[in-house]
Order: sequence, then structure tokens, then C-alpha cells
Amino acid sequence: MGEKPNAVLSGPVPGAPARVAGPLLVLFWACSVVHLVAGLAGLGLVDPVTKGLLMPLLALWVLARRGPGIIVAALLASTAGDIALEIDGMFVPGMGFFAIAHLCYITFFVRERPRFRGPAAPDSVGVTGSGGDAASTAEGGGGDRGVDGTHGRRPLRLWMSVAAYVVVWAALVAFLWPGLGALQIPVAAYSLVLTATAVTSSWYGPRAGLGGGLFFLSDTLIAFGIADLHFPYRGFVIMATYIAGQYLLASAVVRRGR
Repeated sequence: MGEKPNAVLSGPVPGAPARVAGPLLVLFWACSVVHLVAGLAGLGLVDPVTKGLLMPLLALWVLARRGPGIIVAALLASTAGDIALEIDGMFVPGMGFFAIAHLCYITFFVRERPRFRGPAAPDSVGVTGSGGDAASTAEGGGGDRGVDGTHGRRPLRLWMSVAAYVVVWAALVAFLWPGLGALQIPVAAYSLVLTATAVTSSWYGPRAGLGGGLFFLSDTLIAFGIADLHFPYRGFVIMATYIAGQYLLASAVVRRGR
């Protein structure tokens, strides 16, 4: 390959001992439940405080499992976004932080799952240190052979996922555009990287794809609120899908990297 891999962005990073990974995950889910209940019950400071703890706990879990640094960076950028969205007048900066998180996810998934390319060279397996290429070979039977044993099916399926998300993105932007007001351009721009995360995560596998899809749904519902389109328990659904989406994205990478 000739190029030295970037250990900070795509390789495992030193972190907490593996023995604390389980307790950290328990804390993450306990904090998630408390946050969701607090949101429903209107428990004052409990809601924003627990919200600010969610992604740091998940980031610590990724570190404990020796996950890639770029995924930790995505979760920390999400933390900054979560905090910014709790402050009046910080909605656009909050979107900016989440855009950084999405760029981290996109970078990782594109680097780790380059399925649009031809078969990988034998010496390219394990270049990034997370096992993505080796898993691709194991799942597909080698090279660009699809899961059904035929060549050339994966690129078609992947382009179909791109086309499907682009159609959904265009339809949502057109539907919400009149109600977005001064946030039309920022929301449309942010939705591009949000959609790109959903697309590229689906290349990595079903678990990551579901996570990207839930993240897409969560932020879409936020845009509905901006356009003054509300429905009962919208806030609960936004946070439930956000929490599940981030966990599925992170855990898909951690599981693949073992």
C-alpha cells in the first residue's frame, strides 16, 4: 500500500482496561433510561445533565473496548452538539458539532468498507487495524463476491442504497423547506452529511446501517419541530432513536474490530 495508516483516526487507541467496559455500558444504558424518563416527566435539570453524560459514557466504553479514535471523536463531537442544543441561540453551532461527528463517521466507514472498489490486494487486509477488510472477505467469500455468491452484486446494492436515501433526502427537504425559515440553508447543508452517514454506515453492515438510519430519523424529527410540525412524544422518540442509533454505530465498529 505504501502509505502508513493513521493510527489516531482509524486504528485502536489506548483506553480504559477492558474489565471496565461492562460497567461503563451499564452506566450508559442506566443514564439513557433516566434521561428518557426525565424528559417524559419534566424533571428539570435531570434532563439536560443526563443528556450531557450519554455520549461521554459511550465514548469511554469505546475506549475500553479499544475502539478506533475517530469513533471516539465522533461521540465527543456529539457531546458538544448535545450541550450546545441545550443553550439558547446555539442551535446552528450545535448542528456544526454534529456535522463534525458525521464527518468522522463518514470518514471511518468509507475507509473501512471500500466496497465500490475492486477486490482488495492480499497485503491490504488489516491495514487499518480494525478488521474491516478481513470481515468483508469472510462475509462475501473473497474479493467483490456478494453474499449470494455472485460477483458484482454488492456495488449494485450499495448504489441502490445511495439512490434510496437521496430520494428520501430530496423529498424531506422539499416538504420541510417552507417551514424552516432562516434555517433553510443550514438545515439543508447539515442534512447532506446526515444522509451521507446513513448511506456509508449501511455499507459497513446491517447493525451500523440500522444505527445510521435511526440517527437519520432522529434528526429528521428535529427538523420537523423547526418547521413547526409537532406530534405527541416527539421529544421522546427523538432521544430514543438518537441513543439507539449512536450505540448501534459504535457497537458495530467495536464488534467488527474484535
